[in-house]
Amino acid sequence: ETDNPKEAVPRAIKTTIGRLVIFFVLTIVVLASLLPMKEAGVSSAPFVDVFDKMGIPFAADIMNFVILTAILSAGNSGLYASSRMLWSLANEGMLNKKLVKINKHGVPMTALLISMAGAVLSLFSSIYAADTVYLALVSIAGFAVVVVWLSIPMAQLNFRKQWKLEHSEDELDYKTPFNPVLPYITIVLLAISVIGIAWDSSQRAGLYFGIPFMIFCYLYHYLRFKKW
Repeated sequence: ETDNPKEAVPRAIKTTIGRLVIFFVLTIVVLASLLPMKEAGVSSAPFVDVFDKMGIPFAADIMNFVILTAILSAGNSGLYASSRMLWSLANEGMLNKKLVKINKHGVPMTALLISMAGAVLSLFSSIYAADTVYLALVSIAGFAVVVVWLSIPMAQLNFRKQWKLEHSEDELDYKTPFNPVLPYITIVLLAISVIGIAWDSSQRAGLYFGIPFMIFCYLYHYLRFKKW
């Protein structure tokens, strides 16, 4: 959607990688260095735990405010993405056409309400079933994120394969560095992350529910759209 994708997309990719390294990788390194493994979990914010141990006054409260703001921002982004995904699936004929309806403000309200209903139920589960349902939802979400990221390098490899049938790599405005080694390395690392879930009892629900759900979706798509 950018006016100049040849410049904007490569710049966005590079800056995104830099931010991921700074805000995620380095943060995990710092937290892992300061927080004992036995005390790490999803029931409390690790930043708050670290600041409490350091004895910094009001730091935990400030961090809780920052985390709450970030969660609200992520929730708003999630609602947007979820409602638009439902709308897109309905627009492609994979879901009920009623989800395609857009109000005068350009919002797919039916899809948004369904997304909000799921979000509210998830919120209640974090209060009344934090160690069961909520933990399962967290693990399923983590599994889904890894699988989605796993599809990206696979799609990139398939794209290059099809591209070479009619084009040359010199025609590409942006080339993946270290291609084709880097996509395969990415696939291996993400696959290891998925397999590693099996050794974490609190995260195995992602495998128990995620894999059967993926199989069901593929079977549904195959049976519905196959030309008999």
